[in-house]
Amino acid sequence: QVHLVESGGGSVQAGGSLALSCVASVSLVYNKPMAWFRQIPGKEREGVAVTYAGTGIKYYADSVKGRFTISQDNANTVSLQMNSLKPEDSAMYYCAYRSSYSTSWASAADYNYWGQGTQVTVSS
Repeated sequence: QVHLVESGGGSVQAGGSLALSCVASVSLVYNKPMAWFRQIPGKEREGVAVTYAGTGIKYYADSVKGRFTISQDNANTVSLQMNSLKPEDSAMYYCAYRSSYSTSWASAADYNYWGQGTQVTVSS
């Protein structure tokens, strides 16, 4: 069983920055995805970014390209640096991990392990 612990959520004004971190209870397996998702009430949980452990490969949702950066900081930790934040970025953010490969990284149903979520609020 893998446990994920998130930190870094909070409130920020539009145009500001915020950094999220997710620490796993195990070393991430090579080439397995660790992703960030977000969800607001009444909407589906959507993929924000993913990195494949040990590879440096990264993908992003179109809505955050150029503003967000996902990084694997060590064997257990993945962070999400969020810059130029917009009010529409406000959501509950979750980190997620899966133990098998899939080409559809942004499908929430494919992930085995989830963090508890951390709230991000961007005000104007």
